[in-house]
Amino acid sequence: MKILIATEKPFAKVAVDGIRTEVEKAGYEPVLLEKYKQKEQLLEAVADADALIIRSDKVDGEVLDAAKQLKIVVRAGAGYDNVDLEAATAHGVVVMNTPGQNSNAVAELALGLMVYAIRNFYNGTSGSELKGKTLGIHAYGNVGRNVARIAKGFGMQVIAYDAYCPDEAMMADDVRPVHSCEELYSQADIVSLHIPATPETVQSINYELLSHMPKNGLLVNTARKEVIKEDDLVRFMVDRPDFKYVTDIMPVADAKLRELCAERYFATPKKMGAQTAEANINAGIAAAKQIVDFFQTGNKRFQVNK
Repeated sequence: MKILIATEKPFAKVAVDGIRTEVEKAGYEPVLLEKYKQKEQLLEAVADADALIIRSDKVDGEVLDAAKQLKIVVRAGAGYDNVDLEAATAHGVVVMNTPGQNSNAVAELALGLMVYAIRNFYNGTSGSELKGKTLGIHAYGNVGRNVARIAKGFGMQVIAYDAYCPDEAMMADDVRPVHSCEELYSQADIVSLHIPATPETVQSINYELLSHMPKNGLLVNTARKEVIKEDDLVRFMVDRPDFKYVTDIMPVADAKLRELCAERYFATPKKMGAQTAEANINAGIAAAKQIVDFFQTGNKRFQVNK
């Protein structure tokens, strides 16, 4: 049984060692493809793979066509929009993610971006504090829960909106539930985005929704670039010189935002949410364990395609 670890952006060595240990302990063969530059390298490597572990690597119909023996793909991380789920289902391939493994890393980054923004990007001028501010969490999943936990340590009031999370689950965490996006954005000094990119959410963060935010509002996006309607964001930031936007997903409109709103906008050059040694190790080893469990017991607990 061949388990291919295909990562254009490699795992840390300790994560690779952990994956190798889990795979070999089960009697399977780990094969490593790192820092590949051409898609053809992936197509060649996956041809005789029974399982595939990826990070942000694209798995589309062409990859699945080439992978004649492939039975499972595990995306080491929470998001899985880099995998064509319909094509995988058509090929009889199970797709899983590793939810929760990167959650604390993303949450800590979100809070770090908040501090950076409200302290005026450390430009030497007098900023503000998180204590006493109301934080609105848009989607209360694994990351949202960790954001709430850390934010309360700062002394923030926390509210959240998630159409799929029961009020009771939020209230158990001392988080006040609200019941619409408009309600969340109108009541929060800071909104932290944690929604996935789905047909329902893509470009859903638009001018009208942002206009509900109070003066000196801050939007933090460690979710997905696609959920922002960028033309609306640019227009809103020009119209609202009190508003700030920080993200670890560089927008397509980055140059325009830097030109027009440089003192109120920040984006990291690359996606940074899961870029910690701990998250890297946790997600990689979780992926290996899920593959072993799938082959040995048929467990499909984290399957994301049907």
